Amino acid sequence: MKKKMGIGKLLLYAILITYAVITMIPFLWALSSSFKTLEEIVSGTMSFIPKKFTLDNYKQIFVEQELFPRWLLNSVVVAGTVTVLNLLFNSMAGYALARLQFPGRKPLFLIILAVLMIPAQVTMIPNYLILKQLGWLNSYQGMIVPTMVNATFIFMMRQFFINFPKELEEAAELDGLGRFGIFFRIVLPLARPALAAQAIFVFMGSWNDFMRPLIILSDPQLFTLPLGLNSFKGQYISYWNYIMAASMVFTLPVLVIYVFFNRYFIKGISFTGGK
Repeated sequence: MKKKMGIGKLLLYAILITYAVITMIPFLWALSSSFKTLEEIVSGTMSFIPKKFTLDNYKQIFVEQELFPRWLLNSVVVAGTVTVLNLLFNSMAGYALARLQFPGRKPLFLIILAVLMIPAQVTMIPNYLILKQLGWLNSYQGMIVPTMVNATFIFMMRQFFINFPKELEEAAELDGLGRFGIFFRIVLPLARPALAAQAIFVFMGSWNDFMRPLIILSDPQLFTLPLGLNSFKGQYISYWNYIMAASMVFTLPVLVIYVFFNRYFIKGISFTGGK
């Protein structure tokens, strides 16, 4: 039996390592290509070590492409603000649905579940028309306000708070804390696993979003990185060396966010309560 379990574990590790290698190959090729010349990339040779190592691609996007730092700043502002607002509002809405008793709570929860079933593509035109009426096209608020709450994560936070120990809230109430004090000083700090998982998903979704900026933004000064990267592609030529270098810069913040929240991530997606 132990021998069979050992063979099974080795087979599992072999499969996981193979999958990890296959997954890493495109990333490693992109990283390598960010240090290659355009001629070497389009030559068709598949090599992970550049024949002519160069930093000109990074120099081009940071120094000679004047708008690239602005695109990076725009992405940081939009993704960071959207993440913070989602953490606050989704958590408050999830806690209210899990703990508070108020008229229309069940119908409101059913509406949120119904929203989960609507594809984002269906709401693109209505969102555009609403933003046009408000005069928010080509603006930061047009990018941030429509995405500052998310039905998926309201549902996720509700599930988390349903399993949250009520005894902690009752003890805090006996100590004199009100509802807001209980939420911000007791519940929210203990919800770090769920908040971390939510932060990763929301930040990645906003950071990688291409379609929304494409619809809302028209001024190159306000472009986010995904939309800015598209400008390196022309009708007759695509500067893949610049695209690969910019993609590496584009990937770095997401990796940092994931590494920072990694220890909470598995706990968060399992929807467990406090210890």
